[in-house]
Amino acid sequence: MFRKKIQTRTVNPDHLATLIQSGADPLLAQLYAARAVQNPDELDDHLQLLIPYQQLTNCERAAQRLAQAIEQQEKILIIADYDADGATACSVAMKGLGAMGAVVDFFVPNRFEHGYGLTPELADIAAQKGANLIVTVDNGISSREGVARAYELGMDVLVTDHHHAGDHVPDCIIVNPNQKGCTFPSKNLAGVGVIFYVLMALRAELRARHYFSGSLKEPNLGDLLDLVAVGTVADVVPLDHNNRILVSQGLKRIRAGKTGYGILALFQAARYDAKKAQPMDIGFKIAPRINAAGRLDDMSVGIACLLAQDWEMAQSIAAELNELNHTRQEIEQGMLQQILGEFPDRLPENQTTLTAYRPDFHQGVVGIVASRLKDKFYRPTFVFAPDDDGNLRGSGRSIQGVHLRDVVDTIAKQCPDLIYKFGGHAMAAGLTMRGDGLAQFQAAFEDVVAKLVDKDILSQIFLTDGSLNAADLTLERVQFLATQVWGQGFPQPTFCDEFVITRQQSMGADGKHRKAWLKKNGQNQQEVEAVFWRCEHELPEEIRVVYRPVVNEWGNRVDLQLYVEHWEEVLPF
Repeated sequence: MFRKKIQTRTVNPDHLATLIQSGADPLLAQLYAARAVQNPDELDDHLQLLIPYQQLTNCERAAQRLAQAIEQQEKILIIADYDADGATACSVAMKGLGAMGAVVDFFVPNRFEHGYGLTPELADIAAQKGANLIVTVDNGISSREGVARAYELGMDVLVTDHHHAGDHVPDCIIVNPNQKGCTFPSKNLAGVGVIFYVLMALRAELRARHYFSGSLKEPNLGDLLDLVAVGTVADVVPLDHNNRILVSQGLKRIRAGKTGYGILALFQAARYDAKKAQPMDIGFKIAPRINAAGRLDDMSVGIACLLAQDWEMAQSIAAELNELNHTRQEIEQGMLQQILGEFPDRLPENQTTLTAYRPDFHQGVVGIVASRLKDKFYRPTFVFAPDDDGNLRGSGRSIQGVHLRDVVDTIAKQCPDLIYKFGGHAMAAGLTMRGDGLAQFQAAFEDVVAKLVDKDILSQIFLTDGSLNAADLTLERVQFLATQVWGQGFPQPTFCDEFVITRQQSMGADGKHRKAWLKKNGQNQQEVEAVFWRCEHELPEEIRVVYRPVVNEWGNRVDLQLYVEHWEEVLPF
């Protein structure tokens, strides 16, 4: 179906030398240099190294408007998105504005009733709630009609968002690093990062107005960084230096127990120790439980957990989110197996996309299923489900080299009566289209992507950091690497080496996985345990492995383990 290639990341020798001369650990310097780090300052996570809020277009204007609302005790209503980024952004806004004396409440649209963003209907709801100022978080950049309706009803609007802007944006104050004309150096802020920046500017504005007094002290915005870290990791935005600072500082607070009851309760529900939290734990254990509320029920439940003021309440809501996540997993697996049961194991060589739809599919899970299909077939994928209005709602995931939002934009222009609305970015997009438009979309999707790709783009590439010295293949060194912030755009270290298998056995109740013990080929090294997921067959004696060294904790044991991403037999010449 597609080729798999192993490539080694390029390391600039000058950048590597600069990092080592600054005192960086040689292995860490190599890994950072391979991720385009040039400046030794990028090894630090001090908050003072954050890009100043003054560089974010309209951030100070937004702060002035919010300061006015606070001083005049206007009612502020937060309109949030219904994913984990939106939930954490809403929680940051509620806590931060509340700590500065604002009259603030929130409303999060229901995915199934209200759709996405600030719609005219939501503006009506905001007016009914008595709002004077609407603040969007993680949405709003495309909400022209909703903003216009809000102004008709006598409300002001402040949009904070991070999604890419289309040709037409709302007529209001917009804080968004990806809006046209914004020169903010980091375009990768998540929605929660944007509102955090606005709060930094607001605190400075109120300080300049001599607003804080003995009865109302300046809040420590660092107390919000746990939420900023969760939202940033959950939204899978690239972890440039600015985002790594935010995530690193937030993780330090979580590990130290300086976090809200809600996040601690979510870690407990996931049966994981928050004191050992890593970005991957947020991405795979915490974010899915928050997202489950927006996918299956109402994201207000997730926000309530993050805002919980006592431990018992947080535990109760976290348990509810945990159950929703189990339900989500069951629905996801059912949909996935339905699709896979009707598709061959391999797609035709000339097929460049995948589109799936069933009338009983669940709107809230189509994005996850699209991601699973994209991973299996390595093709840009859209999965659709019907909505209550007779339309189809789809969520898509893409591969490197195919900008999915741009693809949908092209389809929308080619078929002007097909797609009602859409949005997204390079790797993920969503849309709503005519209920009878599936075949037309499928053909257009295939046609547009086929013109963009070649065999190289459709070949899955395993990008590695090369060979790992045996001296560094130890539990202590892997624990050291785990203290760094890795994630989207700054991937965890992955290595490629040849090993000899000394012993192996099947693993799992159904025997569909494999565990093996390896020694580096040609070296007198201790055995290292490796896990091969979805591998049912006996492995050959000598293999080339793409792997991530991880710390495996089981019971009271802590061991080094290799997580195998790809393997191939070493053939004799």
